[in-house]
Formats: sequence, C-alpha cells, structure tokens
Amino acid sequence: LERDMLTLLAKTTHNYPNVELIVRNLLFLDPTEVFGEEPYKLVANLPYYITAPTFRHFLESANAPRLIVVMVQQEVAQRIVAAPGDLSLLAVSIQFYGRPQIVAHVPSGAFYPAPKVDSAILRIEVHDQVPLSIEERNRVFRVVQAGFSARRKQLHNALTSGLHQKNEDVRAWLAAAHIDPSRRAETLSIEEWIQLWREIEK
Repeated sequence: LERDMLTLLAKTTHNYPNVELIVRNLLFLDPTEVFGEEPYKLVANLPYYITAPTFRHFLESANAPRLIVVMVQQEVAQRIVAAPGDLSLLAVSIQFYGRPQIVAHVPSGAFYPAPKVDSAILRIEVHDQVPLSIEERNRVFRVVQAGFSARRKQLHNALTSGLHQKNEDVRAWLAAAHIDPSRRAETLSIEEWIQLWREIEK
C-alpha cells in the first residue's frame, strides 16, 4: 500500500460523494463485501508482480467484474491476448473467463521517471456465464497446469508426468478428445482443454 499517498488522495477526492477510499490490500479484498451482487468494473495500473494474482483473485471470485481495464507491461498483455499456438498458462487462465484485447500501447517515455519497459492498456470483457462450477474449473486447471508443466515436451509426455498417470492412459484420453498426442500445450484452445478434462473425468 502507498500509504504516503492516502492523505493527498483523500484531499483530492473529498468533493466527490461517489468516491469511497478503501485502504486494503487488493489481493485480500473480497468483491462481495464491497459490491454484494451488484455489477462493477475493475480499472487499475497493475505492477508486474501482482498482475496474475490480481486477475486470478477477481475472475475466480463469487462476483467477478463485468469489465476489466488495466495497464500492464506490454509483454504481459501480448501473452494474455495470444491465440492457440502461442498460448501460455496465464493466457488460458484469463481467456477461460473473458475476451481480452489490447486497446492502446503506452511507451515508457510517457512516464517520469521512465521505466525500462513499455506498457499496454488491456481490456477484458468478462463472460456473463462462466462455464462449469468452481470445483470443475479447479479440476480443469489442474489438467492445464500439468500440460504446461513441461512446455518443451509433447502433450502426452507433459500430461503423463504432470498428472502422474500412465502414458497409455493419457494417450487414450487424448485420442478420445481428438487431440494429437504430439501437440504441445500452447496449441490447445480453451474448448479442447475442457473436452480433454471431460474425457479424463469419465
């Protein structure tokens, strides 16, 4: 928390009755405590080291934001909006919940002092209905994490070691889901991950 800024921020916003200052760590803030079931938007300039935890905390909450607009490092934003073929665990984790797009690039020279990296403004339109229950999503992402646990390996090998299962069982699941076992995790779409999970759960 930037506590040195609180006094200045209070003075700046005291004439705005619709502004409420909540001095809390963002990662420990339960959105339902603040908004209940009311819709809200998350707008922030996120430091790199809490970017992924912030997305996970809010997107997995009981009342996720309807819209997220954040400024993050440009490299991180590009990873998040990647298409199958270049996907990462972070990209799958966010695209599972919404549709991300880069709406603006912000060069390092726009800040003083200038950081060493450029930034980007990322907009995520969160899905109205998130597929699967919370428990089911957790199980899906255990499979996804296993797939990405060894990105240089073919998918059947990564899943075999990541899930601690027999290779022949993994190959059978992949075949049932119509997924080539020689593919790599970054090539699978969200739908393919869900289909693979369904085959594993049978």
